[in-house]
Amino acid sequence: MEPGVPWGVVDRVILWPDGRAGPVKGNRMPEIAIPTPHIADRSCLTRQSPTLRSILRDATAAEHARLDAQLGALDLCKAAEYCRFLEINAAALLPLEQSLVRASVRDILPDWHDRARSRAILRDLARLGGTPRLLNAPALPDRFAVLGTLYVLEGSRLGAAYLLRKIRQCSDSVVSDNTAFLVHGVGRPLWPSFLAILESHCSELADENDIIEPARRAFSLFRQAAALS
Repeated sequence: MEPGVPWGVVDRVILWPDGRAGPVKGNRMPEIAIPTPHIADRSCLTRQSPTLRSILRDATAAEHARLDAQLGALDLCKAAEYCRFLEINAAALLPLEQSLVRASVRDILPDWHDRARSRAILRDLARLGGTPRLLNAPALPDRFAVLGTLYVLEGSRLGAAYLLRKIRQCSDSVVSDNTAFLVHGVGRPLWPSFLAILESHCSELADENDIIEPARRAFSLFRQAAALS
């Protein structure tokens, strides 16, 4: 994940946002980058190679690491823990997707219907007998709040292919046969197409915090869900 829902256990190898594969020690989650301090006054207008992706990646690295620490011990081949993994994701994903719809996300992503994963994760949970405790997602007052939130949700697809391969090797068919959430969007260029839309707004961003803080709040919602599970 560049950030990462699906947050999952990864053993030895992670998939990086630029397509590289690299080693990781122990049961850790896919990482977005080596955490680096965010420089608040470094706007995308003044950077030599400005990308909103890099701004968001660096600014949310600490939040990702904290979520990594919370969920890194889950064994997704055990039905109960896989169900917990889905419940945690659903607790934040469903209300965040609802907030995005209320904020007219389709004006930014016309293919939103093909990206939303609420139905997919609820299908898996129904088959596993899980029930998420839905949290209250923050309101998204403008397009940069929408984009910051989307960065977290869309970026979570990056670890899904690895997790899917791992889960399909599990001996418990209750786990391996219920992967609608993880398989969602596999084989489609949803992440690259989102990045193109994200970067098209760079020149219009006056204050980086307008997009960074909504992304951090999205991460925080997943962390809250993990803490309550």
